[in-house]
Amino acid sequence: MLILMIRQPIICIMGHVDHGKTSLLDKIRNSTIAAKEAGGITQHIGASEVPISIINKICGPMLKSMNTNISIPGLLFIDTPGHEAFTNLRRRGGSVADLAILVVDITKGFEPQTIEAVEILKEYKTPFIIAANKVDLISGWIKSNTNSVMESLKKQNAYVSEEFEKRIYEIIGNISELGFTSERFDRIKDFKKELAIVPLSAKTGEGIAELLMLVTGLSQRFLEMKLNIEVNGPARGSILEKRELKGLGMTIDVILYDGTLHVNDTIAFATQNSVQKVKIKALLKPKPLHEIRESSSNFSYVDSVSAASGVKISGTGLEDAIPGSPIIEVRDNTYLEQIKSEIGDIFKTYDNGIILKADSIGSIEAISKLLESDNIKISRRGLGAITKRDVLDAFGMYAINPMDALILAFNVPMDADAQSIAASSNVKIISGNIIYKVIEDYKSYILDAQKNMTKKLESELIFPGKIEILRDRCFRASHPAVFGIYVEIGRIMPGYLMMNEKGEVIGKIKGIQNEKSEIELAKKGDSVAISMDEPTFGRQIREGQFLYTRIKDADEKLLLDKFAHLLNDDEKKLLKQIIEIKQSGRGELV
Repeated sequence: MLILMIRQPIICIMGHVDHGKTSLLDKIRNSTIAAKEAGGITQHIGASEVPISIINKICGPMLKSMNTNISIPGLLFIDTPGHEAFTNLRRRGGSVADLAILVVDITKGFEPQTIEAVEILKEYKTPFIIAANKVDLISGWIKSNTNSVMESLKKQNAYVSEEFEKRIYEIIGNISELGFTSERFDRIKDFKKELAIVPLSAKTGEGIAELLMLVTGLSQRFLEMKLNIEVNGPARGSILEKRELKGLGMTIDVILYDGTLHVNDTIAFATQNSVQKVKIKALLKPKPLHEIRESSSNFSYVDSVSAASGVKISGTGLEDAIPGSPIIEVRDNTYLEQIKSEIGDIFKTYDNGIILKADSIGSIEAISKLLESDNIKISRRGLGAITKRDVLDAFGMYAINPMDALILAFNVPMDADAQSIAASSNVKIISGNIIYKVIEDYKSYILDAQKNMTKKLESELIFPGKIEILRDRCFRASHPAVFGIYVEIGRIMPGYLMMNEKGEVIGKIKGIQNEKSEIELAKKGDSVAISMDEPTFGRQIREGQFLYTRIKDADEKLLLDKFAHLLNDDEKKLLKQIIEIKQSGRGELV
């Protein structure tokens, strides 16, 4: 029998380190997780449920003002130290997260991980709200005993209100640069077209009511169809992370977004090389207002769990499970194809492109999407540390395209033997722990490398040049012949091969002198002396004769295409003339 119900929306909290992500969630659930963490920074991914009864207690009257009939059972918050929960909360074609809250310190504005979060949200097309945190740090702010920021704003002095507005519009400007239109939540006319900015303080609680009102109301209004699930349908979820616990062995933390899981059910998930099945020994569910990363005393052993929930799963054979992998309840033999479909082409190899190493499937998928949107090819993707094989594979790309002899590494270490090989090879390694920064560093490296390569190619090109041998300017007849010339069009340099009007090669310019000083370049309008070992004046060369630079076939193609901008109209015409002369000539020394 088909049983449908509306599940709680999955809300992902993102933002830069120290902008107050965990403190915000702490204020909502009235716990002290942030205080217990090293430096107050989230060390692990967490999930916690906030029942609708708590939400009604905080902002019930405000919810009524939205004229929305609330039927969702609560909110499931995912607290993340950066990109991890969001990229690991993945399924085919997008993210498991229904909505995100982007926490921004109102006194600091957008910082690196803020930008990273926006880029990921944009890539996954996930709706989000901006929580402009730490309003209490605005100079002169008068703290109020209320969880409504609108009530607090009424009590602020004029200069505080002015500074507050300035900070809000700075955030509006920041997000505009990333392609979004936004406004303070109470000024928005159409929530489908503008991002809502909710000013608040996770420390004092001001603004918590408005934030919960918006998250709940917008989830109900715009996501209701998405939140309908089949309770007795096959369970589906995403692995956030895995860890070993005393008495339980290896466990996986999972966000369940569809169906129901039971003890003794069999689940399938991806490993780096295959798909594996495991029977569930135990299901551990965080108690209300607690989360997955807390101690075992805050868990309840349950027989079953329904979406949307955070749940810890214990079973034999979870050692190879990888973060970001989907989990599917095994009810028939279709699980293998379903998992492969979810993973897609993430680990498929290609003939050319850079190598990508990352900490999870989700990270690989997020980075791949961003790279591929810029037409950057990836030859191979892998999880874990950079190995000797990775470096050798990247080195193999050098012969195909030197720019692809590169490993892009996100949030992973490098093996010692890989490091020594990389140091003695042409393999470039770019690593970091902020997705957009790693990609930015890669693009910057490629841009510099292309500029250097262009300069090198340009310096090695033979450019079109036409010279006239001047009368009464033979200073030496042979070995080497030294004589005066006039550059009529283009340029000449030492090392250039010269040919006559029949396409016969006369010899190579040995040196160029101007008033007895050696020079490296003579250009149009210059009268200089040149020396050549091969010809004898009066035999192969004579007064009044025109000579032309003999351009290699490869240089011709470059000058006609990639470097055409380096030639003026006269030089372009001369290039065509040189090509014609060369095609009619013998090409050897006369």
